[in-house]
Amino acid sequence: MSSLLCVGVIVGAHGVRGALRIKSFTAQPADLAAYGPVQDDRGRRFQLTLLGEAKGVVLAKLAGVADRDAAEALKGVKLWVERSALPKPDEDEFYYSDLVGLAAESLDGSPMGRVKGVFDFGGGDIIEISGPEGAVMLPFTRAVVPVVDIAGGRLVIDPPAEIDAGDEDEGGAQAPEDGGE
Repeated sequence: MSSLLCVGVIVGAHGVRGALRIKSFTAQPADLAAYGPVQDDRGRRFQLTLLGEAKGVVLAKLAGVADRDAAEALKGVKLWVERSALPKPDEDEFYYSDLVGLAAESLDGSPMGRVKGVFDFGGGDIIEISGPEGAVMLPFTRAVVPVVDIAGGRLVIDPPAEIDAGDEDEGGAQAPEDGGE
């Protein structure tokens, strides 16, 4: 497990005085500033001051960012905090970053691959499993992922019927027969 967790990404500038629009990955977007200084991928540390929220983003200032050009230059920068600054998850909770690299296995214990990532595209969380036959993306729900065993380094997958049925359809659709010509 990494000692750093990504808590947000800068998505653009807000105004002309260096304010930023940040997509927060925390449960409560305003908590982004509650964990102390943030740092970028290069290890630069910033003090974050929360200004408010607007249209799905947090508005904030980073110390040292004084104008729009400086703010725009930071677009796409991920913001990280020390894991120790975050609350410890409850027994049945975990941080998504803890799942990356876990072994994925089917209900019968057959290996399926490893967790490559967990994503939120807006319609619910998706887990990506990378296996010997390629990657598969599945809904990250209790029905599809009934067991998450961080200590054991694995999770159990019960793929939806549509995924299981996909193997039988590999030949593609057949054209209907021409009834009599």
